[in-house]
Amino acid sequence: MTSPSGFTLPVWVAAAARAAVQALVAGPDQAAGPLDPAPLLELLDPPGLRPVPVEAAARLGGGTALGISRCQPGEGLDLTRDLAIWVWASAWPAGEAPPRQGTGEWLRLEAGEGVGVHAGSIDGGAGQGGSSELCLSNYARQLLDVNLRPLWPDGEGLRLRIIFPQGRRLAERTSNAAFGVVDGLALIGTQAIVQRSAAPDQLEACLAELRQRAAAPGFSGNLVVVIGENGLDLAPRLGLPAELLLKAGNWLGPVIVAAGEAGVRQLILFGYHGKLIKLAGGIFHTHHHLADGRAEILTSLAALEGVSGEPLAQLHGAATVEAALAGLALLDPQLAARLEQRLADTIEQRSQAYLARYGDFDTRVGAVLFDQARQLRACGSEGKRLLQAFGHPLG
Repeated sequence: MTSPSGFTLPVWVAAAARAAVQALVAGPDQAAGPLDPAPLLELLDPPGLRPVPVEAAARLGGGTALGISRCQPGEGLDLTRDLAIWVWASAWPAGEAPPRQGTGEWLRLEAGEGVGVHAGSIDGGAGQGGSSELCLSNYARQLLDVNLRPLWPDGEGLRLRIIFPQGRRLAERTSNAAFGVVDGLALIGTQAIVQRSAAPDQLEACLAELRQRAAAPGFSGNLVVVIGENGLDLAPRLGLPAELLLKAGNWLGPVIVAAGEAGVRQLILFGYHGKLIKLAGGIFHTHHHLADGRAEILTSLAALEGVSGEPLAQLHGAATVEAALAGLALLDPQLAARLEQRLADTIEQRSQAYLARYGDFDTRVGAVLFDQARQLRACGSEGKRLLQAFGHPLG
């Protein structure tokens, strides 16, 4: 049985991939036999074998096979519910460079239709086996490696093309593009079990992990809080130590206070500026169902920078914070840069004031904001100092 919270997308991809590879390595007679409807999968996080249902697997012509699963993320709203997942498997074509033993290069992953790729890597090959870079987390790759490596002959390469037939359409309802992911859904889950960022039990799990870290011997007093999977995936890519990262979901206020109570002395809030902007308006639960106000916050800060008239109206009417700042940058790049700096500084000031309401804590809060190109965009004065303290190469 699956957890009531269900499994994340990488788990369902791994299940379909395993079914495809089993069909590929089996003889024709075996491949035509009955399919195990819920084969055991090693989940890694949490560790252990769990049954994960698959729908179909078949050997195809030309030394290929197809595995199909259907995403079931458990209770609650989730746009990936019932998402069909196809994984097409084949050996590396003859004539290509053979895999090198012990390097982890035996497995080649390709983004098929509906699977997200990094925008900067597009070369026209996405969805057609080209070299556009599939957007996936280390956990997703490790999950495939540990579950497929025992099935595949040593010294031979395996190629998987992952396909989400409805992924491109569903991605339009996500914030993927804000993180530089285009053409479909990203595989950025970092664990097997779905965690609900707006649910109270997700907050309790976050607070429990925070207390456990703070109580561990050698705790440094440093912490980097991210909101969701995108930040959790991006922060290490930008040089922030993975061991300092804590996923808070939308519950930033309680987590900031808990960090102070736990003895955290240096805290970075790391996030997309279109999300963390809410903190600059005193909104410390960032789920859109609770409160928004992003346009109002941005325009009030812009007015303090001297923006008025039609440019101010354009900021207010922009579809996203990203679009608003980009439009202002076309009119006056220096003014746009000052506005982003004011935004980061205001997030720090409001966060520090929020913390002070609940006690006298020796905690400094810094804000580090990134944009849809997955690049650092602005840091508050404290955020810059903490980046240097945490050893960031661009700090």
